[in-house]
Amino acid sequence: MPDLGPHAAFIWAAYAVTFIVVAALIAFIVQDDRRQRQLLADLERQGIRRRSAKPDDAPKQRQAKPRARKPKP
Repeated sequence: MPDLGPHAAFIWAAYAVTFIVVAALIAFIVQDDRRQRQLLADLERQGIRRRSAKPDDAPKQRQAKPRARKPKP
């Protein structure tokens, strides 16, 4: 154990508070992620799709042909 001197209680308290705050932030992020995923799943069950989602029955788009470049003079 390192010798923290007369301020050991303050140092340990600072570490404890930091640990608690970081743990609370991690818990909040995990809980919010679960809530957002549930919300998206509920919307998809209702038939609401994201604009970025490709419909299953849509025809595949053709890839554009590369254009020929003009020769330089």
